[in-house]
Amino acid sequence: MRVLCKTSCVCLLLVLVGACANLNPDLAGSAANSACAGDVIQPPAGLVEVIDTELRHAAEGQPGKGKLCKAKVFMAQMPVAVYRVWDSSRAYSVYGSWWSLAYPAGSRESYQKAEAICPEWSALDRVTVCNIKVGARVVIGPGQSMDCANDLSYKPSPENQVYIPNDSRNNQVFVENCSAGAPWPNPAP
Repeated sequence: MRVLCKTSCVCLLLVLVGACANLNPDLAGSAANSACAGDVIQPPAGLVEVIDTELRHAAEGQPGKGKLCKAKVFMAQMPVAVYRVWDSSRAYSVYGSWWSLAYPAGSRESYQKAEAICPEWSALDRVTVCNIKVGARVVIGPGQSMDCANDLSYKPSPENQVYIPNDSRNNQVFVENCSAGAPWPNPAP
């Protein structure tokens, strides 16, 4: 009886191992493709981590849908500079939700790829620098993958972005002391 039990256990184990070996490789690959490419950075001085699950969820996105791959929420204890590249043909977009902690560098195409910005969303021709208002809550994290029009897609990015829940149409703007939008990328001399 004991030998039969051991034999049955071994057979069951072999069946389970065999079933695992036949998993659909597309399913296994999609889990790897949806992994985040980076971690949430240490924020600059003036930002302190807080818990705000609702705001964090608003900033995180599913694979292929953009937003942040993973994130943490921070509250400004002092003004912190943020940078936004936007479309001058859409003046209302100057105070949008997506910002960075560093002045944008490189070409428009490299910036689009690093920040997962679909070309159809914005001409990306101006840059504005603002300060996060003291007391405002923002979300920071690496970018999620994005599927754009014309079969263009961007992989998850290790570049951290800053989500600020601005809604200028409803007078909810959490940045201040903003510069006038300068041409971007910088015109050649």
